[in-house]
Amino acid sequence: MGWIEAVVLGIVQGLTEFLPISSSAHLRVVGEAFGWDDPGAAFTAITQIGTEAAVLLYFRREIWRIIVAWLGSLAGRRKGDPDARMGWLIIVGSIPIVVLGLLFQDDIETTLRDLRIVATALILFSLILFWADRVGAKKRELADLTVPHGIGYGFAQAMALIPGVSRSGGTITMGLFLGYSRSAAARYSFLLAVPAVLGSGFFQAYESLTGDVAGEGVSWGPTILATVIAFGVGLTVIAWLLRYLDRGSFTPFVVYRIALGTLVLVLVWTGVLDPT
Repeated sequence: MGWIEAVVLGIVQGLTEFLPISSSAHLRVVGEAFGWDDPGAAFTAITQIGTEAAVLLYFRREIWRIIVAWLGSLAGRRKGDPDARMGWLIIVGSIPIVVLGLLFQDDIETTLRDLRIVATALILFSLILFWADRVGAKKRELADLTVPHGIGYGFAQAMALIPGVSRSGGTITMGLFLGYSRSAAARYSFLLAVPAVLGSGFFQAYESLTGDVAGEGVSWGPTILATVIAFGVGLTVIAWLLRYLDRGSFTPFVVYRIALGTLVLVLVWTGVLDPT
């Protein structure tokens, strides 16, 4: 991987990680469109460390409260504290993606990166997001979050193991179906992603250092640059998206996903893009 490629993909990662349009799909499609090799699942996971660092910075006060309260709950203190409860709900919601990610790791790094699968996921899950945004009651806030709802969010997040689904899109969609407001669904999506994404990123970094990674290997200099760029861009996107969701719908993202997915399928069918 070259330095220009790293800059472009770092910007793409930062722009798309938090929007419900799938960062992994965009990294795959943009790389193929420019004639670059597939950056690989390892590159994607490692650069996501940058975007999750943006979450840690943006929600630093909230995350610190949750950590302190959760540790207090382990010692038998702060029972009933909403921040401690949120800590447990984040742990519960993270279980599905950890289990499924380990079970299907090889497929995630190879088979599921086929552009036909990516494009189909972009289109299919955009329609589900559109439906959820129309039928969701949008009355519940994070204080209403329950363990069953947290597990539901967790399985929705695990769907993002398929490039094209979108981690934020999947979890936000589940939140809308469960009756949460757009902003509440987005905030829990961001918080829920922290342990899963950081865990995946550092795990992929370890496997890359040991040479035990499927697909394209990692070029460390460009990958670190892309991760830093993703952090800066992602921080800006978080602030913008939360403001937008106070008044806007997900329809523009739905239209964009359908258009992109359709374009990719056409380019694959006409032989312009190699799906594998």
